[in-house]
This record gives sequence, structure tokens and C-alpha cells, in this order.
Amino acid sequence: MRIGLLTEGGYPYLSGDAGLWCDRLVRGLGQHEFDVYALSRSEDQEDEGWVPLPPQVSRVRTAPLWTARDAGPAYGRRARRRFTEYYGELADVLCASGTGDLPGHPGETSASEADRFANALHGLAGLARDEGPLAGALRSETAVRALERACRAPGAQRPAREARVPDLLAVVAHLARALRPLSLDWYDDAGLGAVDLCHAASGGSAALPGLLARHFFGVPLLLTEYGVRLRTHYLTATEYSPSIRALVAAFHGRLTAEIYRRAAVITHGNAHARRWQERCGADRAKLRTVHPGMDAAPFTEAGEYPDRTAPDTLVWVGTVEPAKDLVSLLHALTEIRKEEPWTRLRIIGSPRDPEGAEYLAHCRALAAHLFPDDADGPYAPGRDPVSFEAIGDPGLPFARDAYTAGALVVLSSVVEGFPAGLVEAMLCARATVCTDVGAVVEAVGGTGLVVPPRNPRALAEACVALLRDPGRRARLGAAARARALELFTVEQNVTAFHGIYQEIHSRTPVRRVVPYDAGEPRPFAAPAETHVPDRWTAGARPRAARSRPGWATDAPPRPAAALSAVEGAR
Repeated sequence: MRIGLLTEGGYPYLSGDAGLWCDRLVRGLGQHEFDVYALSRSEDQEDEGWVPLPPQVSRVRTAPLWTARDAGPAYGRRARRRFTEYYGELADVLCASGTGDLPGHPGETSASEADRFANALHGLAGLARDEGPLAGALRSETAVRALERACRAPGAQRPAREARVPDLLAVVAHLARALRPLSLDWYDDAGLGAVDLCHAASGGSAALPGLLARHFFGVPLLLTEYGVRLRTHYLTATEYSPSIRALVAAFHGRLTAEIYRRAAVITHGNAHARRWQERCGADRAKLRTVHPGMDAAPFTEAGEYPDRTAPDTLVWVGTVEPAKDLVSLLHALTEIRKEEPWTRLRIIGSPRDPEGAEYLAHCRALAAHLFPDDADGPYAPGRDPVSFEAIGDPGLPFARDAYTAGALVVLSSVVEGFPAGLVEAMLCARATVCTDVGAVVEAVGGTGLVVPPRNPRALAEACVALLRDPGRRARLGAAARARALELFTVEQNVTAFHGIYQEIHSRTPVRRVVPYDAGEPRPFAAPAETHVPDRWTAGARPRAARSRPGWATDAPPRPAAALSAVEGAR
């Protein structure tokens, strides 16, 4: 199959979200051919370049989400009238659902309003195909006045009615950025019209080209969300005024509902994400669980030798930040040492931002206060009650060395998505004590002890129970390793997506007609799974495949390794 992989701020760029997951997926599915359609988030990200691409990536097309490449020609009277109609329809729907309520709950717009939202998106995209990019129109006074009319119209929600001119300008600017994918030149027979399946690596802007490919060409859409984009928006949009927050939330809520409605299959990484998807309007029948795939190879050898541990040492590994709640862990250690006086704690990790650095300094000060006898002593891992270290320090060259530095791995977070570090500890056959947040219970299953968050006493009691029972630790560690190898490996992830590709394609009518030389259609010429990547046909490609258009990329120059990889695929 030919897959159109849609990304935003990630693959194939060196930095960004979901890059590693996408790279493993593409490399693991060598039997398919991938066209990557990537939206970049910043100029710095584009300047950093791409990761080396495998041969099955045939083409990469990129577009900046952070700026408009071309404002396009000035629209004439007829085009302006079409724009006003479609943009006004979009604004009317947003103002009618301007409270920001989640789809599927009180405040939900009706099915007819969902259709109006979709028609407005499709109308704007059609206008961009006919008349040129929308960038200038989306930031024009016409757009501001259309939004203002919708906010002042009878029936508009209170936050919309209270919007002032600065609020309207901010919302228009936000919509102009979010709707930039409508103006891309990807929507033709040589672009997304030539793929068999669109796979969006996240919701929001990344999935918008997939919606249009489905609308214009009937290409099925697969959506993968390891972090629910709408949930992230609700949690990070707190700095806006109530009017801006309501209107922007209404847009993202309606867009998410439309993506969920049109996607053939929606995948998530854990039950926590699935509940959010259902709450945001996803049809339960479309949902599939595909756990994130982790590379088990660096940790399997460590898991073969579970007895090489310090029996009285606890280990915490991760990124130092307030959400990890190391304060509760340090207070728990004081309770643990009352029962097991020789217990030590090794905190292994580094901050990623100034807030994390400040939190690390606070934790160091707290440790010196709780354990004053060692505050002025020399650094000596294995002797001090608490040590602060980082991967790469002497004795800790790799992550697996951190997990094997103690008998028990502890996770004390108050906020957690999918706990990748916990799975790495499980691959190392380590028993774990974790807090019940995010997808922790789903990941650990019955192979570790789970306690409530922000409860140092419960955390201490669980740790003491396992420190006193080496046999139980060994059994839990072995079970944890077996569970991680069964559910959370790259191979499991790739196999699951291959099956989903086959499932979607088997239910999709054949769209491309392959003709005989005389021009008549060849029946059964393009059934599922017959499209073979070029490198396997070596000059024996069918004539229709040789003439396939659209192999050029409009992306900036790529690194030499990536260029040679793509050229090798041709």
C-alpha cells in the first residue's frame, strides 16, 4: 500500500513530537510505501534538518504551520463573496457552541451544526484550490467583521457576545494559523489523491489534510493519538480571556469531533486516552488500542540478571519536574528509614527547563533538611540516604544502568501520560511501586504495587513491604518483564498497525482505475495489497505505475543521508 503519513512538528524533523514512534513504524513496515506530509512548527525546527530516511519513504512534502508561505493573489468580488459565506458559516457554528463544552455533553451542537462546520471547512478548501491560498483572506478585515457579526447575532453564547475587538483579532489570528493546511497544494491526483490511506500521527492540524483527502478523493483516514490533542488544548489555553478561550475551544472541539466522525479507525495508546476520545465524541466502534512500541533490546540483557542489585536501594529515574512529585518521595523515605534504617534513594534524572532546575534545587534543599547528618558530607552513592545523579555520570552510562542500580524502582508522579520509564524498568525485570495516575495501572497491571498519589505514607508502606520480601520482588520483576515484552515492544506496535492498514484497505472501494494500453479499465487491477514499492520491481513496473506523477518534493534540501536513502528508493 501507499501510505500518506501526516505529521505536525515531528517526523521527519530531528526534533519534535512522535518522531521516534513514526520512524520505527516506517522502518518496521518495509512492505509498504510511505509519502510523508509534514507540518513544521518553527523555523528552528526546519533548520535542524531531518532524520535519515529509510528506502520505503518515497517522497516528503513539507509546509510551515508557523507562517504562511504565500498570501496568494487578492481575491476578486466573487471569491470574496464565497469567502464571506464560508467563513461566516464557520463563525456562526463557533459562536453557537462558544461555551467550549466537550462534544457529547451539555452544550453540544446538533448534527446539522456539525455538518455546517464540515461544509464551511470544505468550502474554504475548495476556494483555496480554485482561487489560491487563503492566508490573506483569513487575516483580513472581512474575516474580523464576519466573526463580529456571528458574535453579535441572536442565539450566540454569552462569552461570544462579550468578545471585544482585541478578542476578535486574537481569535481571527488563531484561526488563520489553524486553517493554513486548507491552502496547501497537496490536494491533487499527484499528491494525497495518489495514496491508499492517510495516517495522521496526531489530531488537530496534522489530521486536517487527511480530512480534505477524504473529502476530495475518498481516501480513508486513520488517526493515532498517543496524547489527545483536544485535552492538551484545554489544559494549556488558560492564559486567554474567557471570550477567546470559549471561541478557540469551540473551534478545536468541532474540528476534533469532525476528525473523529470521518476517521475510519482511531487508535490510542491506553485506556486513559480512550476515555478522553470517547468523551470528545469518538465512536467506540472505531477505537483500537495500540500501545506505544518501545525498543526492548537495550534493556533485555539487564532483565536477564535481576539479582545484580543493591538490596536496600530505591531508584527513581526520569525528568525532574514538579509533576514527578519528588517531594512526596523524599518524605516517604523518612518513613521508610524508620522501618529499614539502611535504605537509600538514588534520584537519577535531569531537568529539561528552568522550572525543572528550580524544582531540583528545591528537592536538594529538602533532602539536606530531612537528612541533616549527610548534608555536608562528601558525595558517595550507596552511602548517603539520598543522592542526585544523572544518566551519563560514572557508573550510569545508559538508562538500563539506572534501573538496575537498586532493588526497587519507584514512580511518584501526580501527572503522567503513558509511563515510558516505568515500562523500561519492567523490561529490566524490576519490581515497581507507582502512584495511580494516567496510564500507570494499565501499564503495570498486576506486576507492581500501586498507591494513591501525594500519599507519602502509602508509598512508604508499599516500599517497605517489597524491601522485606526479596522473593516477592523477584516474582513481580519477572512478571513485569514478561508483560512488557508481550505488550509494549516495537514489534507489537508495528504488527498492530499493519493489521489496521489491511482492515481499512479491505473495506475501502477501489478508487484508482488502471487502464489497458487501449484506455479501457482493467478489472481487478488495483485490489488491496497489490501496490509494490519500486525497489522490488526493478524495471518491471507496470506502465501505469511508471507514469505516476508527483514524485518531486517541495521540501528544503535534506541531509545527505536522508537524500541518499530516498534516491535509493527510486
